[in-house]
Amino acid sequence: MGAAIKRKAPAKPAPNDAPPFKKVLIANRGEIALRVILACKEMGVQTVAVYSEADRNALHVRFADEEVCIGPPPSGKSYLNIPQVIAAAEVTGAEAIHPGYGFLSENPHFVEVCQACGITFIGPSAEIIRKMGNKSQAKATMLAAGVPLMPGSDGIIETVEEALVVAEQIGYPVIVKASSGGGGRGMRICNNPEELPDLYNNARSEAKGAFGDDSVYMEKYLLEPRHIEVQIMGDQHGNVVHLGERECSIQRRHQKLIEESPSAVLDPALRQRICDTAVMAAKAVGYYNAGTIEFLLDKRGDFFFMEMNTRVQVEHPVTELVTGIDIVKEQLRIAAGQKLSFRQEDVVQKGHAIECRINAEDPFKFTPSPGRITALHFPGGPGIRVDTAMHQDAVIPPHYDSMVAKLIAYGSDRAEAIARMRRALDTLVIEGIKTTAPLHRRIMDHPDFIAGTFSTKWMETFMEELKRNPAGDPR
Repeated sequence: MGAAIKRKAPAKPAPNDAPPFKKVLIANRGEIALRVILACKEMGVQTVAVYSEADRNALHVRFADEEVCIGPPPSGKSYLNIPQVIAAAEVTGAEAIHPGYGFLSENPHFVEVCQACGITFIGPSAEIIRKMGNKSQAKATMLAAGVPLMPGSDGIIETVEEALVVAEQIGYPVIVKASSGGGGRGMRICNNPEELPDLYNNARSEAKGAFGDDSVYMEKYLLEPRHIEVQIMGDQHGNVVHLGERECSIQRRHQKLIEESPSAVLDPALRQRICDTAVMAAKAVGYYNAGTIEFLLDKRGDFFFMEMNTRVQVEHPVTELVTGIDIVKEQLRIAAGQKLSFRQEDVVQKGHAIECRINAEDPFKFTPSPGRITALHFPGGPGIRVDTAMHQDAVIPPHYDSMVAKLIAYGSDRAEAIARMRRALDTLVIEGIKTTAPLHRRIMDHPDFIAGTFSTKWMETFMEELKRNPAGDPR
């Protein structure tokens, strides 16, 4: 695409390469568990599925070579139950554990337990996860590495009085963030000093309840930024490369709804700078395996480090489609101690890919919609990929994340990708539960989305349009 990505055929490992592991346990559920199982099957790796009682008939259980029930439906008693997960690995003889995303994927204690039990964790070290998982510590690490940061506090803010001083120094609006936060929890936007005390205390209280850590820090708040993330991969031999960027600005309450690659707003020079900065950030912590460096981009083209995700991302398929690199397979090779199977100059970004997260929710109220799927048809045709664990008569339980499928469209350019996504959404059939597919279809037709002129705040305006015009053309 741009200067950051050169046109050259990617290096391919020989098809008869020895599998990196004999047996891998997948400590997750749903589409990502099935995604890992399918990658393992192609590599000749045996798989073990763990499941809660609610997922007894799930596809990841059906397609794994072995399965172990690890507890009742609540995730705290099953997918987050470290002793049960480790016991399942030991009883089945699994050499490694792939955590997917969510659940235990960014839990440094789990990584240490795996190591103590002689089980390979398919991801970075506990030290790296701990360092980058704490946002204030990650910020200090990036500052030392020369990565551009949003103006803000030097570290944790201990009191309301200190918060008022820092906010005055960096200028309103500001955002108070939980140090151990994520998913929009423990975050409060403040526009003036009068409302800061209550918002500061509310953020700390929510952070304590959600993460067991009430420490918060503060940053300057950008009014209409773009959310740009860079996929990086590193091995245990010091090699780190990027696989280009993803645009993740279409989001609601800090939850991504649509992702695409490449970003329509980056020119070649800016793409080069932001991708090179992501590699520099990853090298600063000795990162290995798959990870993502996330930035906020302002209207002037300045970008600022936001956070690092030390795991595979939900939206990794868009990067796989535009580069031809299987990120999950590469994760397994890296965890087994192998070098990256490609170099930076081998990475080719071609075409455009868009992903819609299909959630089991009312498409306009965003209320959960668990239940049984009574009719199901997945779209196909050129350029369409569906990552899901849904099937006819599957029951979507109320205990877990609401995402039930990822619908991905690939085209030679952004216009073709959008056209194919429209076609895919028109032919997607899911009955028995409500899904967000109709919302995505409306977005695909909106002139702002078609033009690529949106920010992380765009959904707020769009939802107001829908209230005024719930059934008609959003234009």
